[in-house]
Amino acid sequence: MKQRGRANRRRRLSRWVIAATFLLAATSGITAAPPADETSVAPASIRDQQPLRQYRAYRRMHARSDHFGQEAWLEAWTEMDGRTFRYTIVSERGSDYIRDKVLKTVLKREQELVASGECSRSELTSDNYTFEDVSTSGGERYVTLKPKRKDILLVDGRMVLSQDGSELLRVEGRLAKNPSFWTSLVNVIRHYARIDGVRVPIATESVAKVKFAGTSNLDVRYEYETINGRPVSLEARRTMPSIPNLR
Repeated sequence: MKQRGRANRRRRLSRWVIAATFLLAATSGITAAPPADETSVAPASIRDQQPLRQYRAYRRMHARSDHFGQEAWLEAWTEMDGRTFRYTIVSERGSDYIRDKVLKTVLKREQELVASGECSRSELTSDNYTFEDVSTSGGERYVTLKPKRKDILLVDGRMVLSQDGSELLRVEGRLAKNPSFWTSLVNVIRHYARIDGVRVPIATESVAKVKFAGTSNLDVRYEYETINGRPVSLEARRTMPSIPNLR
């Protein structure tokens, strides 16, 4: 009976790992182009920002399953230049299984996505989204995002701008398509900031409900060293928005 119980636990953990791997791949992408359609409700100041073509960033990653009491951390230097993505792992701790099967796997998956050019599937453009219903509240401006197809790289939710509409702050909502059979609900918050004139992702927070395995939490943080071939300025580092650190 004990062996059967351990086997069932292992199978459920494996299912969570499979779901978590797809989830991280869906939510930790580094690219996010602004809406380009002139008919978009997004203001010109958002549409006209220069695109992210190259970066070097220190990445902190964390995956946790409360149901299994399993979690792991990984830190790595990551570099993107065109269709080339490289990473060097600096430190790792926690569950060996999650580190090997989730966190390292997502880096490999992102490498594949960048090489294939599929990252454009996640961009905030009129090819991927319909932009609707502008509203304001609490010093922020909200634009509804409606995905044009079911895709794990798209979010059914809203785009959060600064009150004057000049800055993209967050994209938040539910993935337009569940990453796998084992996930029933995936909520995502992607945080952005403009650093030296280029808008970049600075953090991703995601929570997924996984069948037979409860809730899983997945987080990624980015600290940029260079953007589009230039070192990040000291002023940009000082004015970086505060995002809670990983546990």
